[in-house]
Amino acid sequence: MNNIDEILSYLKQINLLYVEDDLSAMEEVSYFLQSKVRNLYTAKNGKKALEVFNENEIDIIITDIQMPIMSGLELANEIKKISPKIPIIITTAFNDNQYLFDAINLGISNYITKPINLKILVENLFSVSKTVILERENKEIYNTLSQYKDIVDERSIISKTDQDGIITYVNKPFLKISGYSKEEIIGKPHSIIKHSDVDNKYYSEIWHVIKDEKKLWQGEFKNCSKDGYTYYLDTIIKPILDLNGNIIEYISLSNDITYLRETKEYFKNQTEKTSLDLKESINILNQYKDAINKSNIIVRVNKNRKIEHVNDAFIEATGYSREELIGQNYSFLKQPNLTKEEYEKLVEEIFSENGRRGIIVNETKDKKLLYCDVYTYPLKDLDGNIFEYIGIRHDITEIVELHKELEDTQREIIYKLGEISESRSQETGQHVKRVAEYSKLLAIKYDLSEEEINTVFTASPMHDIGKISIPDAILHKPGKLDEQEWEIMKTHSKIGYDILKNSTRPILKAAAEISHSHHEKWDGSGYPQGLKGDDIPIFGRITAIADVFDALGSDRSYKKAWPIENILDLFHKERGKHFDPNLVDIFFENIDEFLKIRDKFKD
Repeated sequence: MNNIDEILSYLKQINLLYVEDDLSAMEEVSYFLQSKVRNLYTAKNGKKALEVFNENEIDIIITDIQMPIMSGLELANEIKKISPKIPIIITTAFNDNQYLFDAINLGISNYITKPINLKILVENLFSVSKTVILERENKEIYNTLSQYKDIVDERSIISKTDQDGIITYVNKPFLKISGYSKEEIIGKPHSIIKHSDVDNKYYSEIWHVIKDEKKLWQGEFKNCSKDGYTYYLDTIIKPILDLNGNIIEYISLSNDITYLRETKEYFKNQTEKTSLDLKESINILNQYKDAINKSNIIVRVNKNRKIEHVNDAFIEATGYSREELIGQNYSFLKQPNLTKEEYEKLVEEIFSENGRRGIIVNETKDKKLLYCDVYTYPLKDLDGNIFEYIGIRHDITEIVELHKELEDTQREIIYKLGEISESRSQETGQHVKRVAEYSKLLAIKYDLSEEEINTVFTASPMHDIGKISIPDAILHKPGKLDEQEWEIMKTHSKIGYDILKNSTRPILKAAAEISHSHHEKWDGSGYPQGLKGDDIPIFGRITAIADVFDALGSDRSYKKAWPIENILDLFHKERGKHFDPNLVDIFFENIDEFLKIRDKFKD
């Protein structure tokens, strides 16, 4: 059972409309609900209820079916035209299946039989209100995500392309630097801004990384604007994947580094001019040194890997004083995201003949992470001997954190949607996580392929998706189901299969298979197909163990959680009867890992 405080916390956020023509029933229920919801509105017929709905913000409606002037089903039909997603709970004293079918066709959330049991009423309201509030939270998440997008749009040059590299979106900074209008750029390949100096092989290598390997690429682009102006971009390109790992689109975020590149090129050209007066060369050198120093984070390290110089920007970024840094070994700049082996490899690359370019994560003095795009150059004397290394850094912490926030928000949205589905059966989002983790562990130990492991991990949480069509009166019944109720309950496996079976996506096809087969039994006594032994798909056999193990160990409306000893005893008895004997053996061999997962994702 859910904690009473948790139930009341959800109900207190709900505006409820209660429609009932029986004044005695109206008074009793209204008195009970008045103090438990945020606002309670009442009406004695459908016509009056429709007026109240149009004048107020209503979250949930409870209505009788048989009423004068306008029936509850007629009211529901009118309201669904205005607000298709609003939850409506029907109350009826009639045991007539036709009313139930009509209500389901209208998208009615639940129904309650009269006389109303107040406990069942509260349970229904809690289930529905939890869904309403989760949807409300999702809107807030989407709103936050939109604001993050606006921030990134303001700070970066952004473009998006489809799977074939055709531009589908560009922001204002992109249009400004390229000189093209949106009409001229949308629908064109990125080669429209490609500089003629750039070899096509460079783009082929990028395409291999982002398309074939599905990895993030970071580097520089030399582009040409509409009016022939050359500009340089420091760019990150990331493939965006769906839940099946298929590429949806590509997004690139860039910073304009034209000034830095032109400075570097000009400096190179100037030093090659042997006729230039030495004094003038030193003057130009000092000016460019000053320009680079003011526009970048600089650190210089001698060949013994001791820090010799840091500029003001480096001090500001790391939080250390110059006295704390000068003379320290390079390892003083901690990189907490790397293992010892990874750090040693990175250091060898930095202090190599060719230096290194890439992202480095350091820890500042106040223990914050500092992400920098770092160019490390070995400085050599006339004989080609390295005497110093100079590191030129760009602080990309804000961009990285925005990326992480966007990805975390997207993952949270996906899981919230999953929790909405599970909330109908009053099973927590933790149940979904545990079943997924148990299924993944079994798949690994069963030695399935990496692709199969990821598939069952992603698809198994949808094993009971068919329960969305099971009436709440059956789904939440506290006692044992009678024969007719049990037959209705068993249909959820086939319903889930029918919902998902026509999908062409591997994950959803696997979810359809799992929904259809996770109640089959090894000895052939399961449902809905009566499959036996290896004829039961492996994903169904795996999910069956994960689901039963978690269900037995969790409180439900119809039972208390079993002690672990009783659960393990059942699996011993059902080996080769209910469950695949090989999977049961794997389960017992790795029981400690299953218990760790259970403890990690407690309700």
